[in-house]
Amino acid sequence: MAERKIRIMVAKPGLDCHDRGARIVARCFRDAGFEVIYTGCNQTPAEIAASAIKGKVNVLGLSCLSGDHRSLFPQVVKLLRERGAGNVTVIGGGIIPEHDFQKLYEAGIKAIFTPGATLETIVDWIRNNV
Repeated sequence: MAERKIRIMVAKPGLDCHDRGARIVARCFRDAGFEVIYTGCNQTPAEIAASAIKGKVNVLGLSCLSGDHRSLFPQVVKLLRERGAGNVTVIGGGIIPEHDFQKLYEAGIKAIFTPGATLETIVDWIRNNV
């Protein structure tokens, strides 16, 4: 029996248009054998949650460089839970100060990857936790 592929969506919530890192991570996920959906920039939390549900993803990777991670990431998790998709593993990345990690974990973010995290580390985390 073939192993089921992990489906991952990479999304950029808010008005942050710096998507180079998100595109690199999405390409890395594809090269690692995951099924990947990339939503592009300027997505609202509601649009992201709806796309994740429609795409039946296992993992949702949120990327934020604008500083809005404290409000946008928890909003996405809340909407997923409200819509019956609380089983989606949500991870975050971008410019996220360490002092914000705990709040994000408490909001339901399962892992946070900041600049300097290797692509291999992110892929390994997903393979070991999803």
